[in-house]
Amino acid sequence: MNEDFSRTLALLRQEKDISQRKAAKDLGVSQALLSHYENGIREPGLAFVRRACDYYHVSADYLLGRTLSRDGGMIGAEELYDSSNERGTLKGSIAATLQKKLIVNTTNLLFELLGQTGSREAVGAAGSYLSGALYQLYRALHRRSGEKDAYFSLGGEAFTGGAVDMQMHAARVAYIQALSHPAEESAFPNMDSEALSAGYPGLMQSVTQVLHVTEEQTNHLLDQK
Repeated sequence: MNEDFSRTLALLRQEKDISQRKAAKDLGVSQALLSHYENGIREPGLAFVRRACDYYHVSADYLLGRTLSRDGGMIGAEELYDSSNERGTLKGSIAATLQKKLIVNTTNLLFELLGQTGSREAVGAAGSYLSGALYQLYRALHRRSGEKDAYFSLGGEAFTGGAVDMQMHAARVAYIQALSHPAEESAFPNMDSEALSAGYPGLMQSVTQVLHVTEEQTNHLLDQK
């Protein structure tokens, strides 16, 4: 069983906001055995995988880390449409265009550097965290435009109550843990700002801008208290 399985199994339980003891009871195993599964110490049998999929309402492919789609839809990296160099078809204000470029460039560099660590767990957790942020922004706009929440499988009350915030928090925890326990063969990239500016001059301009604005806004909020 791959490492994605144990990480996903633990994240799903955290997302459901239940204790390991309760999950183990519901899944028909001991808490110690579930702990071994979640930490990758032991591999479960097919019967447990099937029960876990039913319990967390996800596909086996999702649980095994073979797809990002919970219902099992397989999307390969080579199949994804890349709009990074889109010209003319994405219309928006100058401000929207600038913000898009800043975020896209910063995200590109982040995943370029994460890829160098060799940690699939860190890459997956980062994607999960950022996807949660995009989900919230997209759904808020969708709702404000008068569209029905029926388009989404996550209930409206759960969304309003911060369920996606919980998912993002779990992803952030997983991200920090993954970076704290890298694979032996991994090599963390040189994060010196001068080295990055030399290696990625265009992208680092965006990163610097994003970091500066975020810190400026955060410090402003702190100063108001």
